[in-house]
Amino acid sequence: MEQWLKEDERMDYLLAENLRIIQSPSVFSFSLDAVLLSKFVSVPYQKGNLVDLCAGNGAIPLFLSARTKGQITAVELQSRLVDMAERSVRYNKLQEQITIMQGDVRKIAPVLGIEKYDVVTCNPPYFPANEASEKNLKEHVAIARHEIYLKLDEMIYSASKLLKQGGKAAFVHRPGRLLDIVTAMRAHRLEPKRIRFVYPKEGKEANTLLIEGIKDGKPDLKILPPLYVYGADDEYTAEVREMLYGDSQ
Repeated sequence: MEQWLKEDERMDYLLAENLRIIQSPSVFSFSLDAVLLSKFVSVPYQKGNLVDLCAGNGAIPLFLSARTKGQITAVELQSRLVDMAERSVRYNKLQEQITIMQGDVRKIAPVLGIEKYDVVTCNPPYFPANEASEKNLKEHVAIARHEIYLKLDEMIYSASKLLKQGGKAAFVHRPGRLLDIVTAMRAHRLEPKRIRFVYPKEGKEANTLLIEGIKDGKPDLKILPPLYVYGADDEYTAEVREMLYGDSQ
């Protein structure tokens, strides 16, 4: 195991998928948002071309590899996270399905191919670059969480350029940005089709938004049932447990 890890790294289990992922508490670890997005997005099972933008350490591509036999390309700006993701892909022997590449999401569409992809996913930076909390974060985390190198509209524009007509884009974000997201999606030919709000528990405000759109789709938005992360006992709900651990628990 040691030959796969560098300083301050650990190998974590993705239990539902029976995979492993390299993480680092000081550099980057994926959050529940990555799990939620990977389970929410509609993906073709047998074939297709998928892109995950802002891929971090490769969590979403690994999750998606259990749901599709299609080819998955992951794009990440930070070289350290690219390196972590590449080693995780090799460890799981998924090199023939998942390609990790370093790149700037704003410029990636001409590199990967315009209107070539069936599905695009993105767990983007959530917070404006000027928020005070940025100053308290390590550089890797600050870039992943704040719109320092990528703004919301730029991300949605790139996703649209990558998608074929009729292709699907799915994003995870914060509910407070819903109108910004829908406005940007429609401006860039992505018609919102499915929305699901995620709540910490019943009685609390939603703190996560899942949204999927179709390129050049017709208006017909479905609001899905709410997803609660924790029950009254402060344990994961059955739905979240299944996402995280599979059918074994």
